[in-house]
Amino acid sequence: MAHSVAAKGYADTTIADVVREAGVSRRTFYEYFNTRADCLIALYEAASRNALRVLQGVIDPSRDWQVQVEQALTAYLQALSLNPVLLRTMFIDILGLGAPGLAARRRANQSIADFMLEIINARQPVPVLDRDMAMAVVGGIHELVLQAIELERVDALPELAGQAGRLVRAVVQGRAA
Repeated sequence: MAHSVAAKGYADTTIADVVREAGVSRRTFYEYFNTRADCLIALYEAASRNALRVLQGVIDPSRDWQVQVEQALTAYLQALSLNPVLLRTMFIDILGLGAPGLAARRRANQSIADFMLEIINARQPVPVLDRDMAMAVVGGIHELVLQAIELERVDALPELAGQAGRLVRAVVQGRAA
């Protein structure tokens, strides 16, 4: 699915494309997935886990949370920028699946928000960021990504790290005040 979507986009990807790319039969496809949408959700969840691993991979607990967040955002946005067609599918087409796509997106966003909470609150005597505000920050960052997709500026996503970092700091400092 990932290769087909990256080449053609979700709307133009067929089950025939997926099974041909995977080198499996339709029967094998249907042993794992009921529909093309189920396959897309599985791809979305796998891509989201990979994005979270990118975030986790650049964390240096010896650094201040602000530096860690900036490093994580830069790596995350760089990783997202590498495949514009797949990115569009992961941020836009997933929502076309209705409630199941939205639920997958919400789970992925919550994982990122939980990670953010862990990093930011780790060395604080009292938590300075709560779950709802962390989710709001993730949503704000993803709106910046959506805007870049719409403007066909996916290559410039890494440049948003500073702006996204300012958003995180503003929310945390506002909560701590």
